[in-house]
Amino acid sequence: MTATDWIVWVGVLVLAVPVGGSLVRIVLRLATNRDRLEAATAEDGANLAAPPVVLRGGPWIGYLERLGVAVAVLAGQPQGIAYLIAIKGLGRYPELRQQPGAAERFVIGTFASMIWATAVAAGGAALLASG
Repeated sequence: MTATDWIVWVGVLVLAVPVGGSLVRIVLRLATNRDRLEAATAEDGANLAAPPVVLRGGPWIGYLERLGVAVAVLAGQPQGIAYLIAIKGLGRYPELRQQPGAAERFVIGTFASMIWATAVAAGGAALLASG
């Protein structure tokens, strides 16, 4: 690998993992605020004060998820993303059954996380292929 390749890899991983974490938090905050607004305008408004359900280890799992997605795409092995989705879904299934309110946040966070990491890594892969 050339020095340029290393720079691309490091840049992609920095953008995908920690920056992606900030993006996912923003997306989840927007989704939560929208849910609360809808609950406030509903007749009963009972869910207005309910805080969002946060699953244990969520941020760390998200970091590892984005790292895995980015590495899979950069390494030319995008099928690895299917393994990540399967592991995450199976690992969280018991918690999601016990806390139905967490399932929506889980899906929103996972989609935002994976879309971001895939887009950043695809851009990096294009840079690697062109140079």
